[in-house]
Amino acid sequence: MNSDTLPQHLFIKDINEETDIKGCYLAKNKRLGTTRVGKPFINLILADRTGELEAKVWDNADRLSSLFRDGDIIEVTGRASAYRGHMQITVTNIKTPAVVEADPALFLESAPGDLSEMMKFLRTILRGVSDKHLRALNDRFMTDTHFVSQFKKAPAAKNFHHGYLGGLLEHTLSVCRMACQVADHYPQLDRDLLITASFLHDIGKVREYSWNLHIDYTDEGRLLGHLMLGVAMVDEKLRDLKSFPHELALKLRHMILSHHGEYEFGSPKRPKFLEAFALHLLDDLDAKINGLGRFMERDRQDGSWTDYNRLFDRYFLKGEIRSIEEGSGSSASGDGVNNRQWTLFSPGPDR
Repeated sequence: MNSDTLPQHLFIKDINEETDIKGCYLAKNKRLGTTRVGKPFINLILADRTGELEAKVWDNADRLSSLFRDGDIIEVTGRASAYRGHMQITVTNIKTPAVVEADPALFLESAPGDLSEMMKFLRTILRGVSDKHLRALNDRFMTDTHFVSQFKKAPAAKNFHHGYLGGLLEHTLSVCRMACQVADHYPQLDRDLLITASFLHDIGKVREYSWNLHIDYTDEGRLLGHLMLGVAMVDEKLRDLKSFPHELALKLRHMILSHHGEYEFGSPKRPKFLEAFALHLLDDLDAKINGLGRFMERDRQDGSWTDYNRLFDRYFLKGEIRSIEEGSGSSASGDGVNNRQWTLFSPGPDR
């Protein structure tokens, strides 16, 4: 991208209420709508590597909408303001900048760690697999330079968890590290099988997603999904490993297909032996801790509670619990507990 032709970039994280905006952002989730009086408007999400903000285009919506599509980089002029407790941008003009060489690093977040160091750590864990068949399968992937280059860059998701460059490597390494600890704690588990499946469980994501200026699904990702793609990738490597035990291959396939745990979460099968169940729990734990942590870090609500999270159907505590004294300004009654701090809870749904 020709920096001489673009305005200085104001990162999403630095946009506050009453901030004037003029900069280039990734246009995501573009939707056309009409007001109650039939006037067209655009609702979209503007994003860069530091976050996302909702934006509205109220004037000239038809004309401005024709200038760009989902996933385009657009030059935006507008102003940020608070609406019903949420920050949003009212866009007054949109241009399509002259793009020479767009830098994904400006618009796509990257994993916080050093990818080369993470890859080195993962290789060390895999070298600890003693079963000769599983070690040979792992080596087939780790000596495949095209696979490794894609694996290091790929995201682990489009939105919720590890949804950034290098996210797949970060997530896989985290699950493998936990697999080592869990195998030490539960000696009845097949350590080599659990570690290998932890490495392979999400490899299909290198084919499920594309990541240029934004993360999106590939055609085969939408049609098949990473569970089926992952099994296919394992089968491709197994064709050259003629002595690989059939029963071991069957267990690996099942662990990949069942690691989402339940049918409603996309698993065509549910875990049916200990190592498969352990993998599902480890994958779920790492995904939720990362996803919720990022949601809480990026929350813009004032106070101790986040905005409402639709995925989990609740608010999350992100700060200190307020006592009665802090919340109401009154002292406790003379019932012998006036020095205690009590938390106020309201009855009703878990919100």
